[in-house]
Amino acid sequence: MSAALAAGLVLAPAYLLGALPWGLWIGYARGVDVRRHGSGNLGATNVYRTLGARWGLLVLALDAAKGAAAVAWARLGPWGPAFPGGAEGAALAAGLAAIAGHVLTLFAGFRGGRGVATTVGVFLALTPAAMGLGLAAFVLAFALSRRVSVGSLALALVYPLGIAATVHGAGRGRLLAAGLVVAALIVYRHLPNIRRLLRGEEPRIALRGRSAPPRPPEGDQP
Repeated sequence: MSAALAAGLVLAPAYLLGALPWGLWIGYARGVDVRRHGSGNLGATNVYRTLGARWGLLVLALDAAKGAAAVAWARLGPWGPAFPGGAEGAALAAGLAAIAGHVLTLFAGFRGGRGVATTVGVFLALTPAAMGLGLAAFVLAFALSRRVSVGSLALALVYPLGIAATVHGAGRGRLLAAGLVVAALIVYRHLPNIRRLLRGEEPRIALRGRSAPPRPPEGDQP
């Protein structure tokens, strides 16, 4: 199998998996376009704030699952020998394509979510111990701040350190480079949140179990 054919068979399906806009579709099923409420973002946090906890958590699970599914797709096929690093190299490439699909989904005008949940799904499948450390950082930062953005930034900062500490052997360099790139993407996507945090204007998330009525637009809130 040629490298070009292998790349197409791995990356195109992985991108399409990542591009599935669950937040948008679940909002439609509830009679709401989440792009017109809160941040306008398609990620789980905006769905949580707009529709309530159970729908936000469902989107969180689905967005993570599509990242893990992209990795599984790459590992199962016969195209590993065509990728640097073999099957694990193909899995990493597919995971990055899924994250790109989530952030730049063709199903919603190439405007998707921040990419955190899909990143978690991808790297839980690739490096579970390292992502476990990142998730622990998320939980701690969120518990202290009640701000998802703070938790996401903590995850982005800790996860590459987790790779450095827990991953050894072949492929470590590729995984670390990918972790740093994705961490930088998460930080970049959270620049509006960082500015609000510095101004003391970043809102805390309300913990609730029931759906709430849709909120009016709030600019670029996450």
